[in-house]
Amino acid sequence: YKTNEFLDGADIKMFEEMKLSRPERYRTAGLGEWGAVSGLVYPSFEVSEFDISEVMKESGAEAIYGLDFGYTNDPTALFCGILCKSSRKIYVFDEIYERGLTAEALAGLIKSRGYARARIIADSAEPRLTDELRAMGVKGIRSAKKGRGSILQGIDRVQRFRIIASPACKNFIGEIRGYVWDTDREGDAVNRPVGGGDHLMDAMRYAVTEATDTSNFSF
Repeated sequence: YKTNEFLDGADIKMFEEMKLSRPERYRTAGLGEWGAVSGLVYPSFEVSEFDISEVMKESGAEAIYGLDFGYTNDPTALFCGILCKSSRKIYVFDEIYERGLTAEALAGLIKSRGYARARIIADSAEPRLTDELRAMGVKGIRSAKKGRGSILQGIDRVQRFRIIASPACKNFIGEIRGYVWDTDREGDAVNRPVGGGDHLMDAMRYAVTEATDTSNFSF
């Protein structure tokens, strides 16, 4: 992170705080050193090049999209992936990860990437933004279904797939490598992930939950 010119003050502050609170996570997610962070939520993960057109030929493959809203302190994060039901894999091929995006600017980015008609599952905490984006031409956007236990249920669904991320999705890679289970005072893992750098993780969960929430999908 020390040589990443695209990071802003909030990003740098996050890594500096991580250095004190979670030094093991800091060494891998912040400094890029080799090694595995203990307690990863999604350990079945790799970074690899892949051909999107070839992946889409796989039986049952479908493009999925998730959106987590942010603005000043948190980035707006769009997850773009391919869910392959037969091989139980998720291929991550694109992302949007920016702070300070207005609804108009976000709609412009989504349309410029060719996702205006894609079924995008967005954070249900901001229904007004979802409606605004739809009015601006992002026709396929829908609010995620949330409820008690939905986070852990969504994580469970994602965990049933192996995740392969394109090297171009640097923010996704940074988040998933540092996305870990929280611990109690004794250092034992508890049944909730650490919050903070999890915007694309949330967006992925929205997309996967929606894509697998059908009566004809069997794990």
